[in-house]
Amino acid sequence: MTDLASTDTPAAAVLTETDDSTARLHRNLFIAIAALLVIAPFVAYPVFVMKVLCFALFALAFNLLLGYGGLLSFGHAAYFGMASYVSAYTAKNWGLTPELAILLGTAVAALLGTVFGALAIRRQGIYFAMITLALAQMVFFFSLQTPRFTGGEDGIQAVPRGKLFGLISLADDRALYWLVAAIFMAGLLLIYRIIHSPFGQVCKAIRDNEPRAISLGYRANQYKLMVFVLSATLAGLAGATKAIVFQLASLTDVYWSMSGEVVLMTLVGGLGTVFGPIVGALVIVSMQNYLATLGAWVTVVQGVIFVLCVLLFREGIVGVIAKAIKKPL
Repeated sequence: MTDLASTDTPAAAVLTETDDSTARLHRNLFIAIAALLVIAPFVAYPVFVMKVLCFALFALAFNLLLGYGGLLSFGHAAYFGMASYVSAYTAKNWGLTPELAILLGTAVAALLGTVFGALAIRRQGIYFAMITLALAQMVFFFSLQTPRFTGGEDGIQAVPRGKLFGLISLADDRALYWLVAAIFMAGLLLIYRIIHSPFGQVCKAIRDNEPRAISLGYRANQYKLMVFVLSATLAGLAGATKAIVFQLASLTDVYWSMSGEVVLMTLVGGLGTVFGPIVGALVIVSMQNYLATLGAWVTVVQGVIFVLCVLLFREGIVGVIAKAIKKPL
């Protein structure tokens, strides 16, 4: 007994020390992100930074489903785009304040995610991916065929930014920026909390070995549906916020290429890492913004980068850094 105790105690101490150093590293990274958010609007164009934050939140939501739930969805544009339409429509036609329009758009995305998730999780692997793609295409055709709600091919334009709580005007880019930064930070902290909660640990166990998780008594389908709905809700939050930022909701938001774009952001940044999707969104949005003069060749450049990442950096940018420093990021 004495020998066992003397062997286990140092091992437990090492594990505790490792966990503490990882938690300290993550805490410092959160502080660094918060500091960057404070500085960003003074050194960069606020609308560009807001676009990065909206897509980073979208990629974080997708990563929650694929990186930690093990479920590859090709239809996340449905929640992003439909929330965008609802937020834009209610702000423009009903005169809702921006926070209510965003909340309503997010609620619709959650409802849509519940219905689609209940249908999709009945299948696995490529069949799951194809069902999510088919359902998203149904949303696209609905958006195309209902111009009275979506504006058809023109989309919903000139969406008013309104006043936050009816008091603070968001017409100024920097005023709106602080709202977007707060939404992004809240979404990031929520996802971090989900990943490190007992619920997140069960999701990872189901991702790694679903039959074993079921044999331990976990109802895998219920957990998969919950993580699907959470991911769809956060994707909707990103889409609804984007509609207010750009004062526009269009068919591009619900098109299948948007679903592919968020996959690209996640893989480039680092699948299954907490901070990877943020870096991936920054890289892809920066390319779209600063290489716009190349026209359609931007997609070719994106394709080359994607191929290089898959061939040389399968873990993504943050994944490679995490591997080098031997700490989860």
